[in-house]
Amino acid sequence: MIEEVASLDSVLEAQAAAIGEGFWQPFKAAARDRKVQWRLFLGSIMFMWQNGSGINAINYYSPRVFASIGIRGTSTSFLTTGIFGVVKTVMTVVWILVLIDHLGRRKLLMIGAGGGAVCMFIIGAYILHNPVDPNSTASLSSGGIAAVFFFYLWTVFYTPSWNGTPWVINSEIFDNNTRALGQATAAASNWFWNFIISRFTQQMFDTMGPSGCGVYFFFASMMICSIVFVFFLLPETKGIPLESMDRLFEVKPVWKANNIILEEDRLREEDFRHDAEVVGVDIAKDKHIHNENVRAGSV
Repeated sequence: MIEEVASLDSVLEAQAAAIGEGFWQPFKAAARDRKVQWRLFLGSIMFMWQNGSGINAINYYSPRVFASIGIRGTSTSFLTTGIFGVVKTVMTVVWILVLIDHLGRRKLLMIGAGGGAVCMFIIGAYILHNPVDPNSTASLSSGGIAAVFFFYLWTVFYTPSWNGTPWVINSEIFDNNTRALGQATAAASNWFWNFIISRFTQQMFDTMGPSGCGVYFFFASMMICSIVFVFFLLPETKGIPLESMDRLFEVKPVWKANNIILEEDRLREEDFRHDAEVVGVDIAKDKHIHNENVRAGSV
């Protein structure tokens, strides 16, 4: 506890001296500090990749999405949409309780993007070779059933990765003086890209290939690109204390930064405890000598 409090006090004092306190100070810090600018960029651009995965296109246009696979009828479309919501809920619980603190942030994002991209490519390829006839009354084929399965599998990959992890990372990468600005910027970025995707989804389905198959290829490509972004630019924040976050973003290469910082913190903690033990021994010795002198004086 002493170690944690001393470290936090030191960081807070340094931040107050470098940035200051008040509503406008974080904006001023962002304007003059490239470290803050870089983290604002990373935190904001994650929501471009999140929305580029297709989640809000599916959220807002799920009947159209399922119709592009070959699902017909309002009741059936709503049922498949409801199952989509149930899968998301279940995987969110798994993410909260298990995955986020076991796999870490980087692995979750890359695994989710890789698996989701494969699912989207498969769905797009199926629709490309089996375009849906809107006037047909035939039941869903075995290939269509497989496409629906891969759609739900995409949900399994996306939900415990890009659905909530960008928010977790944004809550971790900013210090106390710029955290409010960082979170506000992240929220603004999320809604901006949400608007862009939802605004043009209908036009994308109308113009990007038979039955909108190009939409799935587009989302899959975005997810592949997000893997490159995460691997080369985004350090792992799991287990990194707030006071070590500046150092985390200084270490290169990015994919080794987490292990390096954890080892540095471990060695620093060992030194602190060694010094504390020495101080404790000296205090104990002084107390023992004092007690002996008191007893000798009383005799």
